[in-house]
Parts: sequence; structure tokens; C-alpha cells
Amino acid sequence: MTLTNETRLELLRKMLRARLFEEKIVAEYPAQQMKTPVHLYIGQEAVAAGVSQHLRREDYVFSTHRNHGHYLGKGAAMAPIVAELYGRAAGCAKGKGGSMHFVDTAVGCLGTSAIVGGSIPLGAGAALAAKLKGEDRIAVSYFGDGASDEGVLQETLNFASLKKLPVLFVCENNFYATNSHQRARHAEGVISKRAAGFAIPAALADGNDVEAVWAAAGEAVAHVRSGAGPYFLEFPTYRWKGHVGPDCDWEKGCRPKAELDEWLPRCPVENYIKKLRGAGALDADALAGVKAGIDAEIEAAWAAAKTAPPPDAAELFKDVY
Repeated sequence: MTLTNETRLELLRKMLRARLFEEKIVAEYPAQQMKTPVHLYIGQEAVAAGVSQHLRREDYVFSTHRNHGHYLGKGAAMAPIVAELYGRAAGCAKGKGGSMHFVDTAVGCLGTSAIVGGSIPLGAGAALAAKLKGEDRIAVSYFGDGASDEGVLQETLNFASLKKLPVLFVCENNFYATNSHQRARHAEGVISKRAAGFAIPAALADGNDVEAVWAAAGEAVAHVRSGAGPYFLEFPTYRWKGHVGPDCDWEKGCRPKAELDEWLPRCPVENYIKKLRGAGALDADALAGVKAGIDAEIEAAWAAAKTAPPPDAAELFKDVY
């Protein structure tokens, strides 16, 4: 694989789109117009950007309650997502799902389950369907270290390996299940080691280095797309904000501030900007242009969402099975 300047700039754009989108949520949330809980992805953008860069439009993505970066990285339209945050009829789930239930079938985002670990079997199921139908597409299941505590991970790994399913398992290990550190939960700290027990190849790479994610994901996606079966990726990273909401966990005594301070200098976005500028691949005008385009998309999406009508009362009884 060759990492061209065009690809580098697209990786940066994907990270910035996720970062600026969520910074807008942080700025607007105190107004209390968004009634949905939000689980922010700030600090973890390199994972979604690096993995998504290898995916095709028709590939499936299944995400978690912390889903914004995954869907934006896959190319989901922003306006329906913002409308969903405000509970409007124009929302991607008709205003009835909120932040944890984004969907954009046009780009393979079939819907998010807020159940911890729910994305894991959904990805395998979609991969099984694609294989049975002879379709040239793969499925990606994103999940966190907390979801790896669930038995469904081991069950799904076994089934996916047995059936050689075209599914990529991506574990974003940010070390916390809500506020419980991985040290208090796992006897073995490297989650990706579990894949070997099911004859699934795996890789561990820096989740704050978008080019490291891109390289590892490229090998993994090529393996899965070739028909060789599933692959497991683990990316250590760190979320800056609280488990839920725009605040920081350390402000509530849930995590030590010193730990956050250690991770802030490893910002995947700012460090990549510095790297590209140092290599002569990005100048101030180009960076300003990328940000301006994203800012315009954000402002248009927010303006449309705030003026959109809420769902009709009759919608309460629709789409319920």
C-alpha cells in the first residue's frame, strides 16, 4: 500500500470532520435543546478515520453508543444526524433514536445498537448474509474494551472463524468501561490476544496514530476481502470527555486528571497536522480550506435541525414491532 498525499489529506479531513462536529455538540449541549444523551468520541478520531479509509460505500459498519466518528468516517450525511440529535422528524431515525441510534443505509451504516457488545454479532450476521448472497462486501464491528467483557465476543469470534465470515472486528481500547479501568477487569491486558484461540489473525497498533491505524487496517481489510475469513484489530486510545455528556470524568472524580493530561499531548488530530506540515504536505491555506468546508457543513446542518419540525404524535406507534 502506498500512502499518497491525497490519502493523507483525506485521513486528516475525516478526523477533523469528527472532531469539529463533536466540538459543536459540546458548545450547543448546555442550551438543553438536545434531549438525547451523547457519548463523545473526541480523542479517538484516528481509529475511525484510518479504518474507514479502506472501506467501500457498500461495506457494512456496526457501531456502538459512541458512534459519531464511525458514521462520519464512513461518509454518513451530517444533516440527518444533527436533526436526530434534536429529535426532529428529519433525523436519520425520524427523531426517535437519538445520538446512540444513528443510521445511514446509503453508506452501509445499518443502525447502531446501544447494547454493549451489540455491534459484534450484528457485524457477523451481516457478513454471513453477504457471504450467502455472494456479495463482494465486508462488515466491520466496532466495540470497546468494555464490550470485550461480554461472552458474545467469544461466541461470535468462534462462529466467524468457523464460517470464514468477511467480518473485521475493531476493538477501540480506551481502558475504561464507563469508569471501571481495564486493570480492574482483565487478567490479560491485550484483548487482541484472544483472537488466536479462534484461529483469527490479529494486530495491535497505536490508536492515536492515524497512519499506524491505516496501515494495520489496510492489511486486515485485504485479508477479510480476499475471503480468508475474519481479522481482529485492537487500537489503544483514550477518550477525553466523560463516559456520557460533554463534561470530563475527572471533574466528577471518576478518573484522575493527571491521566488525561498525559494523553492530551498525543492528540491524533493536532499531531497529524504537525506531521503533515513538517513534511510539506499541508500548508496553512490548505488546512484553513479543509476546516472552512467542514465548518460550513456543520453550520448548515445545525441551522436546518433547529428549524425542522418534531415528529408527528402518530409516529410514536410506527416502526414498533
